[in-house]
Amino acid sequence: MSVTTSQLSEVATLARLQLEAEQAEPVTHAINQILGLVDQLQALDLQDVAPMAHPRDEIQRLRVDAVTETNQREAFQAIAPAAEEGLYVVPPVIE
Repeated sequence: MSVTTSQLSEVATLARLQLEAEQAEPVTHAINQILGLVDQLQALDLQDVAPMAHPRDEIQRLRVDAVTETNQREAFQAIAPAAEEGLYVVPPVIE
């Protein structure tokens, strides 16, 4: 399959793209190269190839959900400007 310059200008018009005359030939050539690669891929014999769900069927290694830090709330709230009943006290933002 190949694309002509006139077909490219029609598609550019439909897509509302401005395509200058000097750009048409290189873009047509590039699109034809891409379509040539697609033709090569479609010509491959894939009868004996099993489909894959994902190219890399790997399992994500997760760390153990365990507590590794000690509770330091009292130490942090001791240096806070204001704390009450285990909570930080802040000035109201909305009145």
